[in-house]
Amino acid sequence: MLTQQIPHATTLSALRTRIKSWRQDGLSVGFVPTMGALHDGHLSLVRLAKAHCDKVVASVFVNPAQFAEGEDFDSYPRSVIDDSAKLALEKCDLVYLPEREAMYPDGFATELVVKGAAQGLESDNRPHFFHGVATVVCKLFNQVRPDVAVFGEKDYQQLQVIRQMVRDLDFGIDIIPAEIVRERDGLAMSSRNAYLSEADRVRAAELNKIIFALASELKAGAVLAEALEAARASAENAFDAVDYLEVRNAQTLARIDSETVNEPARVLATVRLGETRLLDNCAV
Repeated sequence: MLTQQIPHATTLSALRTRIKSWRQDGLSVGFVPTMGALHDGHLSLVRLAKAHCDKVVASVFVNPAQFAEGEDFDSYPRSVIDDSAKLALEKCDLVYLPEREAMYPDGFATELVVKGAAQGLESDNRPHFFHGVATVVCKLFNQVRPDVAVFGEKDYQQLQVIRQMVRDLDFGIDIIPAEIVRERDGLAMSSRNAYLSEADRVRAAELNKIIFALASELKAGAVLAEALEAARASAENAFDAVDYLEVRNAQTLARIDSETVNEPARVLATVRLGETRLLDNCAV
């Protein structure tokens, strides 16, 4: 059974009934979509939403549309009771727990195709991913109809894709970015960190050191190609595989053609330790 410390809705009608009552009282609504297995990074999103809105809804839904065959959908950590208790402590006003059959009923045949910021990086390794993310977030936005939605900068490309979608489709939702929350050794918090062995957990902390060192060099005027090549070599030495380590325009994620970085930019990296993918990024 779910904890009763926080109101929850498992159907669209229950969700909309609760939100309608808030709207009738003139209250603003913030939204934090998650896939559960909540850690303090997720909870920081709730706190940020609370700072901007009268009421906050957090959803917990492991979205099958963003997992390809052979990925970790079945093993993705699920802890609804613990998640609900954590949300209650943050004074979240409602947790939305839609069933898979309600989100993707028989005959569901619509998918958003996103380009622009969605092209390259994660899409080179997971070509299905952003179509699945955009589709479920679009559906959740239509269900919750929030004033504000909060997304973490840890999944920076995803954040930019959602911003692009909101602009392109005229959602009228204010997308607020939340800074990355890190462990004491600098590792970006992630639900998938639970997959790491003790030895790999120690190795994982090298990723943030590599990307922050690269950003520091670029800020000091280093030649982009040379600094990037050295950082990639460090990453390849530290991890089992490097999916990508790139420096891109901070808004469009387009490649930077100049010799040095003279525009707002972002270092973005994804590496592998065994079967676990680690994502991280930082500003230049």
